[in-house]
Amino acid sequence: MKRPIFFIFFSFIFLFTLAIAEEGMYPLSEIHRLDLQSKGLEISAKNIYNPDGVSLIDAICKVGGCTGSFVSPEGLIITNHHCAYGAVRRASTPEHDYLANGFLAKNRGEELAATGYTVRITESYRDVSDEVLSAITDDMDYASRSKAIEKKIKEIVTRVEKENKGKRAEVSEMFIGKTYVLFIYTYLKDIRLVYVPPRTIGNFGGETDNWMWPRHTGDFSFMRAYIGPDGSPAEYSPKNVPFQPKKYLKINPEGVKDEDFVFILGYPGRTYRHRTSHFLAYEEDIRMPFVVNWYQYQIDLMEKMGANDREVQLKLSSRIKGLSNVMKNYRGKLKGLKKLHLVDKKRQQEAKLQKFIEANAERREKYGDLLREIGNVYTDIRKNADRALVLSYLRRSSSMLNWAYSIYEAAVERQKDDLERKSAYMDRNFDDTVKRIKMNLKSYHEPTERILLKQLLLKAAALPKRKQIPAIERLVNKNGEKGIDDFIENAFTKSKLTDEKFLTAALKKTPESIKSMDDPFVQLAIDLFPTYQQQEKINKSRNGKLNKLYAQLIDVKKEFLKTDFVPDANRTLRLTYGHIRGYSPADAVYYKPISSTNGVLEKTTGRPPFDPPERLIQLIRSKDFGQFYHKCVNGVPVDILYDTDTTGGNSGSPVLNAKGELIGVNFDRAFEATINDFAWDESYSRSIAVDIRYVLWIAQKFGGAENILQEIGAAK
Repeated sequence: MKRPIFFIFFSFIFLFTLAIAEEGMYPLSEIHRLDLQSKGLEISAKNIYNPDGVSLIDAICKVGGCTGSFVSPEGLIITNHHCAYGAVRRASTPEHDYLANGFLAKNRGEELAATGYTVRITESYRDVSDEVLSAITDDMDYASRSKAIEKKIKEIVTRVEKENKGKRAEVSEMFIGKTYVLFIYTYLKDIRLVYVPPRTIGNFGGETDNWMWPRHTGDFSFMRAYIGPDGSPAEYSPKNVPFQPKKYLKINPEGVKDEDFVFILGYPGRTYRHRTSHFLAYEEDIRMPFVVNWYQYQIDLMEKMGANDREVQLKLSSRIKGLSNVMKNYRGKLKGLKKLHLVDKKRQQEAKLQKFIEANAERREKYGDLLREIGNVYTDIRKNADRALVLSYLRRSSSMLNWAYSIYEAAVERQKDDLERKSAYMDRNFDDTVKRIKMNLKSYHEPTERILLKQLLLKAAALPKRKQIPAIERLVNKNGEKGIDDFIENAFTKSKLTDEKFLTAALKKTPESIKSMDDPFVQLAIDLFPTYQQQEKINKSRNGKLNKLYAQLIDVKKEFLKTDFVPDANRTLRLTYGHIRGYSPADAVYYKPISSTNGVLEKTTGRPPFDPPERLIQLIRSKDFGQFYHKCVNGVPVDILYDTDTTGGNSGSPVLNAKGELIGVNFDRAFEATINDFAWDESYSRSIAVDIRYVLWIAQKFGGAENILQEIGAAK
C-alpha cells in the first residue's frame, strides 16, 4: 500500500554535526535527510524507507513489547530470547521444561503457540496534530484539556479503523502537547515458537551480567507468524498458513569488525530527554528509589518461594525476570544521574534559558513564568508522592486486588458511551483486556500473593494521618496489623477470582451486580474506587498543565538554541546509527567491542548463572566452529558492542551493516548507558547485540536446527 509521508518533524529535527552524528532515534520521515552515506551507509536511504515501495522497514515488526525482524519469506522472525521468554514459560511444564532445555520445531507441525503474543507491522502514518489540538480551547482547565485530547484521539482512531477494516490505528504524541501522529498497523495474532536455546545459553550470565559488558549471552529466539487461509490476521488455528512479509532481511554470516558502520531499525520505548530538572530530580530522589527497593523485595521473595519447587519457579519466572530487569536498569540510572550530575547540569541550562527569556520583553511576557510553573507541578507531585506510589503499586503488585478492581472498573466504564470509556474497556480493546487478565492467572501463586498484599497494606497503613487511604484506614482500624491479617485470611479463603470462568463472567457484569458480590477483594476494590478516581482526576489535571507548558518549552528552547530537536522515543518505528566500537568506563580500563566463545569458558563456573550446557563446552573446547570461526577472536564471536542510540523496546531490533544485512540482534545496553533515557553521550552510551555468527553457530552445531539455517539461506 502507498504510505503517505508527513513532514511534521521538518521543524523539529536538528541534523547533528559529524562529532555527535550517532545521537538520535530518528522518525522514518527524516531518514532521507540524514546523509547516512557520509557516515558509512552503502545503500540508498530509499532502500531503508520507501513510502512508495518495498524497503527494509517492511521486514521490521513489533513482537510483544520488543522488536523483531522477518528473516524468511515464510514469516520466520528473529528476536531476543528474553522477548520470547513469556511464551516459552507459558508453554513449559516441569515435564516439558522448555525454559531450561530449549525448544526446536523440526517442522511446521511441531511449532508451539506463543500464547499471548501478537506481531505488529507499521503500514502507514500521517500528521494529525491540527485535528487533535482542535479539541482544546484556551479557556479550558487543565483536566478538561487532557480529557478533550484523549477523546479526540479516540474519535480519530475509531474513524480510521472503520475506514481500514482489519487494521489497528494509534495516535502517538511526538512532542508533549504539540505534535501527534496517526499510525496504521497490521496485527498478526497467531505467533508460534520455532527455536529457543536453553536458558543457560539464552540467559547466560543472568542478572549478574544483565546491563553489563563484556557479555557472552546467546539472547535470541526464532518465532513464526501465521495468518488465516484467506490472508487475513486470525487467531491460532491448525489451518492457518505462514505469513508472507513484503520484505525479509538477508543475513550476513561474515558478521562485523571494529569500527564498521551499523544501523538499527526498531520500536524504542520511552525517553525523557526534553524534560526539565524538576522531572529528573523527582525521579532521582523519590520514584526510582521507591521502585528499586520494592522490586528488590519482590524478587527476593519470589526466588525464595521457588527455590525448591520447579513448578513455582515457572509460575514466577516471568515476573522475576521483568522485575529484575527494571530494578537493575533503575540502579544504573540512579548511578548515572549522580555520576553525571545531570540534575545540576539541567538546572544550569535552565538558568541560561531563563536569562534569555528575561532579556526580551515579548519573551518575558510569554515565557517568564514557564520554568517556575513546571517546577510548581513537580513540587505538588512530591507532596503526596508516597501516597500516590502506594496506591499505584497496590494494584500493580497484587494480582487479586488488580483483578477485583478491573472487574468493578470494567462494570462502571462499560456503562458509558464507547468513546467516553478508558481505552482498555472500549469495544475495540475489551476482548484483549479480558484475555490478558485470564492469561495472568497462569502466573498466580497464592503464598506469594498473600505476603505481597500484606506488605502493601502495611505500607499504606504507615502513611501519615493526613495521607491515609480511607478504605485501608477502615480495614486497619478494626484491629491494627491483626485487621490486615484477618482480612487476608478471609479474602484468600473466600474469593473465587482465581476461577477462570468466574473471573471472565464477573468482568462482564453491571455495577449493581458487582456490588452484591460476596467477595472480599471485590468489596475492597469498590471501597478503594473513589480514592483511585480522585487520584486519576489529579493526574489528568497535572498532565494537562504539563502538556501545555512543555509545548511552550519546546518553542522557547528552539528559539534560544537556534536549533531543532529529535522527538523523544515513544514506541514508534525509529532509526539509529553508529559504529562497532569499544569504550572506557573508568580510568585505565578499555573494553573491546567483540566478545568470543573463549569468554564463555572463562566465565563458566558450573553454577547458575554461569552454567552453560556441557555439550556447548565440549563444542568450544574441541573448536568445532565450522564456517563461523573467526581468526580475530580465535573462536566464534558471541556479542558485539556499538554506539547507537537505543532504549527499552529496542530489544530484538536487527543490527544491520552498511549494506542493510543482518549482523546482530540488539538485546541490551552497557550499565553506564542505562542513563540513555535521560541523556546520551558517545563516550559512554553503548548498546549490545548477540552476533549473528553466534546465533547461527548455536542453531547449527548445538541446536541441530539445520532446517532454520536452510530457510534463512545461511547453511553451507
